[in-house]
Amino acid sequence: MTGSPTGAGASTEKTGPLAGLKVIEIAGLGPLPLAALMLSEMGAEVLRIERADAGQPLLNLPEEYDLDRHGRSVLKLDLKRPAGTELLLRLAAWADLLVEGFRPGVMERLGLGPDILLQHNPALIYGRLTGFGQDGPLSGRAGHDITYLAYAGLLHAIGRKDAPPVPPLNLVADQGGGAMMLITGVLAALFQRSRTGKGQVVDASMIEGASMLAAPIHAYMAAGLWSDRRGENLLDSGAPFYETYETADARHIAVGCLEPRFFAEFARLLPLAGHFVGSQYDKSSWPAMRAAIAGRVREKTRDEWAELFAASDACVAPVLSLVEARNHPHNRARQSFVTSGRLERPAPAPRFSQDPAAAAAAPTAADRETASILARLGFSREEIAALALAGVLG
Repeated sequence: MTGSPTGAGASTEKTGPLAGLKVIEIAGLGPLPLAALMLSEMGAEVLRIERADAGQPLLNLPEEYDLDRHGRSVLKLDLKRPAGTELLLRLAAWADLLVEGFRPGVMERLGLGPDILLQHNPALIYGRLTGFGQDGPLSGRAGHDITYLAYAGLLHAIGRKDAPPVPPLNLVADQGGGAMMLITGVLAALFQRSRTGKGQVVDASMIEGASMLAAPIHAYMAAGLWSDRRGENLLDSGAPFYETYETADARHIAVGCLEPRFFAEFARLLPLAGHFVGSQYDKSSWPAMRAAIAGRVREKTRDEWAELFAASDACVAPVLSLVEARNHPHNRARQSFVTSGRLERPAPAPRFSQDPAAAAAAPTAADRETASILARLGFSREEIAALALAGVLG
């Protein structure tokens, strides 16, 4: 096969600030699919390449709930065959951006490393997302969000005093340090390409991305304003005015009145003894302050407290469940959640005033049908038949 694909990579015209951007996603686990979903919802044409012989996924979601595939065309390829490698090289000549999340060396062993792909397309942005980065003693190790947080020192910092560290779902290393940092990196590289015309490799690692999220904490610690012991600081449940408290109905409210004027408002409405207002940042008063707040909060239900503080700047909020959050009046007014079939999920973020992002839907039949996808990408019927005969197509 020679030449480059000429067609678009999805069955419908895309809108959004990234409309016209062509992305190849080499399917993987963890934060990479979230990054690809967000790029798609901002308008990019995303072609997801899945293994032709892929086994059962870790979470076998029905397609209507499988956000790892929404907003993409899905092409199953055997990249271990030479014809499969040649096909991806041809697709890479069409793409602006390729993102992959394998361990270091896997793409190189397939003959699809950045050196080769950038020869075929010097303007390509090659985004790589791993746990530990492309080199270093741990680069070849397996891991998950909890692993990277442990090595970054962040897991040690999350949790209550005299209690074990608490995994913060997979939001910090996977999604924050991984998906968000990858998107930041590839968009920065695309901006640079607009000036130089040259592509490059973006090496995003979850351990470094998560560490970057905690850069202010490192600065506070260096300045002597943060202890390297969890549960003793302003933002880690150490301060009684940045804490959760159980209510009369065994639910919780979140208190976050760090600023003295907000704390004074909180104390007035709770009410809390006046002497605590003047000693807010006196740590010796914190045990008594915590006990006093806890005692008062147990006198009313969560929703009673929410109503009492609703019009104030005391920074008090009801701790909502995931389902409750979808139905909160503010989120409903903002249309912060969208519905697609039976799936209700967060709306695309961030928002754009000129060309809004759009929530991705499950792939259509045309987005899953191999011959249809390749035809849209400019492959002839004869080429598609030859690829099928070579056993490359799933």
